[in-house]
Amino acid sequence: MADTARRSYDVVSSNPKKKRGSDEEEEEDKAYAIKSAKMTTTKHGDPAQALASARHEFGEHGGVNMSIEASATFTVMEADTMRRMFSGELGPDRDFFIYSRHFNPTVLNLARQMAAMEGTEAAYCTASGMAAISSVLLQVCGAGGHIVASNCVYGGTHALMAHFLPRACGIATTFVDAGDLGEVRAAVREGLTKVVYVETMSNPTLAVADIPGLSRLAKEKGIMLVVDNTFTPMVVSPARLGADVVVHSVSKFISGGADIIAGAICGPASLVNSMMDLQHGALMLLGPTMNAKVAFELSERLPHLSLRMKEHCDRALAYATRMRKMGLKVIYPGLEDHPNHGLLKSMANPGYGFGGMMCLDMGTEEKANRLMHHLQNSTQFGLMAVSLGYYETLMSCSGSSTSSEMSVQDKERAGISPGLVRMSVGYSGTVEQRWSQFEKALSRMQDEVSKN
Repeated sequence: MADTARRSYDVVSSNPKKKRGSDEEEEEDKAYAIKSAKMTTTKHGDPAQALASARHEFGEHGGVNMSIEASATFTVMEADTMRRMFSGELGPDRDFFIYSRHFNPTVLNLARQMAAMEGTEAAYCTASGMAAISSVLLQVCGAGGHIVASNCVYGGTHALMAHFLPRACGIATTFVDAGDLGEVRAAVREGLTKVVYVETMSNPTLAVADIPGLSRLAKEKGIMLVVDNTFTPMVVSPARLGADVVVHSVSKFISGGADIIAGAICGPASLVNSMMDLQHGALMLLGPTMNAKVAFELSERLPHLSLRMKEHCDRALAYATRMRKMGLKVIYPGLEDHPNHGLLKSMANPGYGFGGMMCLDMGTEEKANRLMHHLQNSTQFGLMAVSLGYYETLMSCSGSSTSSEMSVQDKERAGISPGLVRMSVGYSGTVEQRWSQFEKALSRMQDEVSKN
């Protein structure tokens, strides 16, 4: 199994011609794979170009779409082949598969696409975003390890680090202001800290992480920088900026349909190898396996992710600009007065904008709820729901929903106001149609407040 793991670099972007022959053919296949992987990760700075250059799988009968390999287990023609697979002599790099909890051809294809998009050597696709996050942290930290994390992360991630990991395996986390590199540095415990963990754009406050600066600090300390890029696929490529590992809740913008739960881990081949180890691998042994049918659907959505992200970003900037002119307290990194506007501009891939997420701080939870009520029920501007990346605008009051796992003190430290409305800006309808709906809802809310 260890040998199979070492070959997983080939799995990232292997030769589309199936080769099961001589050692010479195997070496040719491996050489092609390494060359192809390097082209994917270094030649294209633009994630859409990298995706377009990745290997394209065809269907079993020549279909333009790949076939779905729905089998849980795979047969062999000779009994000795199974022994060779379990010993690591034969593996997915040469189209030998054992069991879909290990590798599945359809899921593997999606992993190649994710690695190409993020510019990493390897990737592995999981059943959820939290499965991706927890598996990475368990694998890298180990019992008694230590994490330095941003004090503003998704509520589920915060609960994992603050409560579950300490209880289950003695992994401690120090939460810091990730925008203060001095504070991050001071929190590192020599010999114990294994990971610096941040979100490219914090959930929900939209603070932007200085990925190049954090990368330099992590390398200096000999630790890993893990970045959650769920809010900004295509917009920012953390691995190209120095991040060691990039995780995603693929359920969000990448899926785009609010109908799939999925995750992904993108990073060095050595990490994916270790996570697939038969004796010690978090992915192999915990088994957060993605369904092949889900992987197929996601692979069909990735080609138009760049178009969708550009529209999400354009709409968010348009609405944020107009809301600011109305005197509302808007948080959006695309606005020049956002404290991290320049940082995001320096890190963003050209042409993608500043993200599809924005916030309105209404001051109190009551005002936030009144506004959302009218936005959904009176004017149909958007929907009150958690999650993000849908073609309709989704909105929630973060403090009492997606950040509810955090204590009042933790939310105050993170800058999460009780009246903070997080919006995932959709692209259905026209800008003017949706803006008219927003204005009407705001007017109704303000009339109610004035009467009271």
